[in-house]
Amino acid sequence: MIKRPDTKGQRIKRHNRVRGKISGTAERPRLSVFRSENHIYAQIIDDVAGNTLVSASTVEKSFEGNGSNCDAAKKIGSVLAERALQKGIEEVVFDRGGYIYHGRVKALAEGAREGGLKF
Repeated sequence: MIKRPDTKGQRIKRHNRVRGKISGTAERPRLSVFRSENHIYAQIIDDVAGNTLVSASTVEKSFEGNGSNCDAAKKIGSVLAERALQKGIEEVVFDRGGYIYHGRVKALAEGAREGGLKF
């Protein structure tokens, strides 16, 4: 019998390991990324208060186009940065969510950096 690797479980394990080391504060909140097969989601979180300060995703009605490619991720990163700057957030801690820094996750980070966020 062939056993398939539990890729979701492995990602969650990596994410929990990283979350043990980083957390967001009011001065420097955490930019968290989640990617599904069809969409990408990003939010800026203050872990001390337990609040989501800013969020953006390809599910929103204002987003047009395909939500599962690098161009969409870059747009979401720039939209998130724009919303964060409006709320006075300039510096964040990047949390890749257990995903490798490649493809859509990297595109989102680059879009956020180009939008004015520092991390």
